[in-house]
This record gives sequence, C-alpha cells and structure tokens, in this order.
Amino acid sequence: MPHQRPVLLEPRKSPVQARSTASVESILEATIQVLLSVGKERLTTTRVAQRAGVSVGTLYQYFPNKSALLQAALRRHLESVASALEQACLEERGSPLAQMATRVVNTFLEAKMRDLETSKALYSVSSDVDGWKIAYEIGGRVNKAILSMVASACEPLQKDPQLITSMIQAGMVGVSRRLLESSSPEKQYEPYKQELSVMMRAYLATCSYRVSNGRR
Repeated sequence: MPHQRPVLLEPRKSPVQARSTASVESILEATIQVLLSVGKERLTTTRVAQRAGVSVGTLYQYFPNKSALLQAALRRHLESVASALEQACLEERGSPLAQMATRVVNTFLEAKMRDLETSKALYSVSSDVDGWKIAYEIGGRVNKAILSMVASACEPLQKDPQLITSMIQAGMVGVSRRLLESSSPEKQYEPYKQELSVMMRAYLATCSYRVSNGRR
C-alpha cells in the first residue's frame, strides 16, 4: 500500500522581507475577495493568484493549496480580533468591573463583525480547515489578556478570576456565533451588542464582594 503524504495546511514559509510580506498580504486579501465573489467551492489558487496580481508559482511559495490559503485568511482575521482585545484589556487594567465588561464586549464584537460578509464567509469555511485549532490557540491569547485585566479590577473579587474569564469568553463567543449564523446579522448586531453588555455587567457585579454584599 503506497504511503500517503499528509495534506499541508500550514504556509510553506514565512515572509521575512517587506516585499514578501506585501505579497502575502495581497494574496490573503485576494483570497477573501475571491471567496466572497465565487464561494469556497469555486475558489482556486489560480483565481486567487490572478486577483492578487502574482504568479501561481509565487503563491505556492507560501501556500501549498487552497486549504492553506483559507486557513491563513481565517488566522489573520482571528488574530486581528485578539490583538484588539489585548489592547483593550491592557488599557482597562485597574478599572471597575462594569467598565471592563462594556469595553471588552464592544471591542470584541466591533472587531469580529467589522466586515460582516467577510466574517460570515470565514465562519462558513472554518470547519473545512480545522478552524477550531486556530480558535483554540488564539483563544489562549485572549484568555490571558482578559484574565490579567479581571485580576486587576479595583473591586475585590469573590470568585476565581480564571472562572470569570472563562465565562466572559464563553458569552462573547456564543453571541458571535449566533450573529454569524443569523440570516440578518446586520439588523441584530446592535441589539445583541447592547444585551451582551448588560448581561456581562450583571454577571460581573456578582463577582465582587463589594457589590454582592450591598456595599458601594
């Protein structure tokens, strides 16, 4: 029985020069554009290369196949969301819990849903390219940022900061999935963001000794 070579999903090499970085960025932008225009079934490396204005050979220097392209595009999207959250959490260290809740919810949903069509398209291909692995990895970054922020709250906490962090993440991810699976996310975005913020503030209020004991 012939030995089967594993399917490559990771990029072949990382860009190290400005020109290479620009090429990769143009390829990933083109991947999104082709995905939105023709869908994942008709997306090909040739179409992406043509849209990016590079040769197929240049594309293959970085991405061995269609799956690797889509995985890289998904990773870039999720990393941009994580970066926005990391910055917000850094800036909110030492703040009241209610302020933290509002900032984190707003930052997450604004970054996640900045381009609804792109977000929905990438969500639809996530299961095809082991998107859960990327989400798990990047979720670790987000967890670390939120945990550091929550632990610095000006109110004394009566619950484990890691548990609080996990609940915050679970709530945000659940609402984002509901939006992405909705038939009209653009209509539901603002109401969902407002209600999620209310829910998070109410939950975090129960996490403080000061509030739960009725002291202000």
